[in-house]
Amino acid sequence: FWLKLAPKPKHQPSLCEAGKRVFAAMVIKTELCHFTEYRIYPGRGQRFIAKDGKVSFFITSKVDSLFHQRIKAVKLRWTQAWRRMNKKGKVDESAKKRTRKAAKFQKAIVGM
Repeated sequence: FWLKLAPKPKHQPSLCEAGKRVFAAMVIKTELCHFTEYRIYPGRGQRFIAKDGKVSFFITSKVDSLFHQRIKAVKLRWTQAWRRMNKKGKVDESAKKRTRKAAKFQKAIVGM
């Protein structure tokens, strides 16, 4: 004989006050690469601890190598430091400086 078990209920999202379904986002702890400023997800990257105790976390061995060769991140086009220095990427349109055009107007001629 077989017992018929009730089907497992699928995960239901919680309901908020208005009755709308709310899905909780999964939070993953990420760190920033010391050199490139890219996000490093768990299981990636390597940590370097200097003699003075300063901890650096690098996304790849390439970045680790560049750091130890004392190559500046600002000089590499693919790093966030270079993009920030050269004003690339996210720029608010309102933040851009606008040049004012001089208004033309007629002056009255005095003394005739």
